[in-house]
Amino acid sequence: MQGKLIFLLEELSMKTLLDNLLPRLFPGWEEQKHFLCVAHQGKSDLDKSIPRKLKAWRSPQEQVIFVIVRDNDGADCIKQKQELRDKCLQAGRPDTLIRLVCQELESWYLGDLDALDKAFDAKVNIPKNRKRFANPDAWQKPSREVERLVPCFQKQSGARKLAEHLDAQHNRSHSFQVFVKGVSRLARSDRLPSRRTS
Repeated sequence: MQGKLIFLLEELSMKTLLDNLLPRLFPGWEEQKHFLCVAHQGKSDLDKSIPRKLKAWRSPQEQVIFVIVRDNDGADCIKQKQELRDKCLQAGRPDTLIRLVCQELESWYLGDLDALDKAFDAKVNIPKNRKRFANPDAWQKPSREVERLVPCFQKQSGARKLAEHLDAQHNRSHSFQVFVKGVSRLARSDRLPSRRTS
């Protein structure tokens, strides 16, 4: 059966990253055909949009599964995830995958200093930084740390560049690993296209 993943995202930079990263992680995947990333204007916009989009989305020719990706930003992750889960259940979409980014998208970048080096010729993948960012998800404001390491960093262009280099196997961000594993599980399900298309 053909199917599609619909990613509901908090911000445009996550869309920029995933539009370019997902075809690398899942060879053969094409935007619009196998996945669609829908950016919102922050948390409140995303939260208001979830019930509406989950109820209204109709695509009779294909199976659609939603994936919600949202920054945690220091909140109680168990409570936040349950609130999102309740919205999905109320909308009749219990199979929605919910993934929280701890704490911001830039945590995923700090988890792969080699990708920062390659994307920006930054030379930040050194022992001192590897020790400092051994647990990138623990940083409350990873965006500040990325800007400190790479002063020329911009959210949109940075997301596009880093999508070419992030390594799913060696990223130290636990939330990145959980995100990749969750999407991989959906990619292997019989409700979605396989990683390779004919």
